[in-house]
Amino acid sequence: MNSHARVVVIGGGVVGVSTLYHLAAKGWSDVMLLERKELTSGSTWHAAGLLPLFNMSYSVGQIHKYSVKFYQTLEEETGQDVGLRKVGNIRLAMSPDRMDEYRQYAGVARTIGVEVEFLTPDEVKALWPMCVTDGLIGAIRHPEDGYIQPADLTSALAKGARSRGATIHRNTTVLGISQTAGGEWRVETDKGTITCEHVVSATGNFARKTGAMVGLDVPVIPVEHQFIVTEPHPEIRQRRADGLPEMGVLRESDGSWYMREENGGLLLGPYEKGAPCCYVDGPDADSEYELFNPDIDRLDPHIESAINRVPAFGELGVKEVYNGAIPYTPDGSPIIGPAWGLKNFWLNEGHSFGITAAGGAGWQLAEWIVEGEPTIDMLGVEPRRFGDYATRGYLIAKNEEAYANVFTVHYPDEERPAARPLRQAPCYDRMKALGAVFGQKFGWERPNWFATDGMAQKDDWSFRRSKWFEAIGRECRTVERDVGLLDMTAFAKCRIAGPGAERFLDRLVANRLPQKRGRIGLCHALNSNGGVHSEFTIQREADDSFYLVSAGAFQRLDHDWLLKHMPDDGSVTYQNLTGAMGVLVVAGPNARELLSRVGQGDWSLPWLSGQDAEIGLAPTKALRVNFVGELGWELHHPIEYQNHIFDALMAGGEDLGLKPFGIRAMDSLRIEKSYRMIGAELSIEYSAFESGLDRFVRPDKGDFIGRDALLAWQDRGVDNAFVTLEVQSTNDADPLGNNPITLDGELVGRTTGGNYGFRLGKTLALGMVRPELAALGTELSVDVLDSVRSATIVAESPYDPENARLRAA
Repeated sequence: MNSHARVVVIGGGVVGVSTLYHLAAKGWSDVMLLERKELTSGSTWHAAGLLPLFNMSYSVGQIHKYSVKFYQTLEEETGQDVGLRKVGNIRLAMSPDRMDEYRQYAGVARTIGVEVEFLTPDEVKALWPMCVTDGLIGAIRHPEDGYIQPADLTSALAKGARSRGATIHRNTTVLGISQTAGGEWRVETDKGTITCEHVVSATGNFARKTGAMVGLDVPVIPVEHQFIVTEPHPEIRQRRADGLPEMGVLRESDGSWYMREENGGLLLGPYEKGAPCCYVDGPDADSEYELFNPDIDRLDPHIESAINRVPAFGELGVKEVYNGAIPYTPDGSPIIGPAWGLKNFWLNEGHSFGITAAGGAGWQLAEWIVEGEPTIDMLGVEPRRFGDYATRGYLIAKNEEAYANVFTVHYPDEERPAARPLRQAPCYDRMKALGAVFGQKFGWERPNWFATDGMAQKDDWSFRRSKWFEAIGRECRTVERDVGLLDMTAFAKCRIAGPGAERFLDRLVANRLPQKRGRIGLCHALNSNGGVHSEFTIQREADDSFYLVSAGAFQRLDHDWLLKHMPDDGSVTYQNLTGAMGVLVVAGPNARELLSRVGQGDWSLPWLSGQDAEIGLAPTKALRVNFVGELGWELHHPIEYQNHIFDALMAGGEDLGLKPFGIRAMDSLRIEKSYRMIGAELSIEYSAFESGLDRFVRPDKGDFIGRDALLAWQDRGVDNAFVTLEVQSTNDADPLGNNPITLDGELVGRTTGGNYGFRLGKTLALGMVRPELAALGTELSVDVLDSVRSATIVAESPYDPENARLRAA
């Protein structure tokens, strides 16, 4: 075994071997994989091998799409049969909400190039003759879907990697991982020590044990998953004898199970409630090809459902019951990308659909390692989307919940209850008493909307306008006509200070930094390719001190970006203030009068300025910015003063019409202003200029990260242009994002967000289209669930385009 390598991949399951393959395919032949036992001996060997393309996530959808296409070429390349059966996949629908989910997904699929067919019950019967279609209202089918043999796939990947110079060492146990003063990694094994530039952890059920070697609390704990394999059925055997095609993978989402043919019989895999986490503290050191004792009683409701749908299943004897571990994360999506706080340590873990994701995960991680950036937006699988709130107990609760909800309808406004409430702003109880219905971001509870006028204080999820639609309208009108109060304590907040702070930040962001003390700038950190990585609101506090605010969901991501780019000479310091500072937003035409009554400060200071003020008796950093397009301030304060400030505002604003509003109203208001969001309109897939950030990007200021690449991108020509669309004829549904934008039926773009604008009384969408179609007045169409809506490109910020209300003196 060599003592040096460029990359060491730890873990010989399909995910680790795919990562090795793709690194070698990128031309890095000096790469090595270490496996403690035999390849596939963890979770890969007992996987059912399904290749589901269905996923509501834009990131995961592209990863799955790549895998399925790639696997079709692997046998030809390596000469090794991977057992791929492209039999298609049918997902059944028994309710209108389920069909709406499929319609929304079909829009996502179309924007990333995945084919989806809609079926009637009769068409389902023709494709799956053994299926009873009673109670069905329709279905969707992926013709490119199917299944594969996981062990054969892994072997083919290993052969392809070796042919490119990569090496694989089986029966080699990693004992420790450390980093040298020079930044190289030392991987200690029972066969010797390897020094390398990069380490990739792809250790599946061992993820937390591997992470602990380098001080990471990796948010992965496996969950038990069972599937049943039956004896052969004569009808299936007769179909084979008659030369009929294999029936596709059948999924009854409302029954929470999948089924496919297996050696003349059937394979049934339920996702049941009550499936427990396992290997909570990691598997035993000698664990290999391990299964748990079956627990058929847990599966009874699903077995009954399957027999009702496919009566033949009830006629068969059970040949085998597999009960094995599947790695899970709190949201069910994998973690693929750089670890936080460590240079050149990479995670490819938490794959609950590892066979489907392995190809795409290896592809993008190799791109990231070799080229410095991924080629697709990876926010949906970013390791840094979780924080240190994701404790062991939290993971158990959320991972079991994620498993149990694999087949539930995934509503766009869904908020699951496990491990909540966790992080609470001091005003949580006060907001709850006012009718708040909460959601969570990064563990923080945030009011989504307020149930008033006798409404039940619980959510009503839908792909269409639900019971909270009118409540959101009332909140928006409060902000437009009077004054509203919003809790944004979940914002990520930090202080960057020191004699090198200005130089550091100036190179980090594309905009000019605010020059005067107290002034505020909206600044974007670009990646090395010129796409948008992060968005910061930056206030200059002093010559050598800056206060930074960014999206709460991206606290670890944004702060890790800052820390990894900071100079190591001690000239710059970082202070995380997220948990120490609360934020209350006051917005609306009566905001100035309210603050004048209850606060001490100069409330005539202009937009994009900040000051140290007092609200009641409490010290406050008052920033004249907001995300709703009205006169308003963000009131940042030491968190222990929050309830004092809250009470002072509520008392002072009673006759001014002050009422609380939530995140869903904020989203409606921001769409009317064409305000962009990270992960939607702002992405590494789009250049900063494609996202319409021209006024926030200053190439003439000097060098900054991504500057030259951005200008080169502009010179090559861009493929997208940011637009605002007015969508016609919306009655009970609005664009949600990832809706296809078409011209005469041809796909020409995608929406990135959408909502009903209550101030304008119009449905609006933001999106990306081909540049030649971005002119004002261009008539296009937008797919919204089961209809195609006419849409017109309108000028940015259709509400108050001159910003007169925002800048009001």
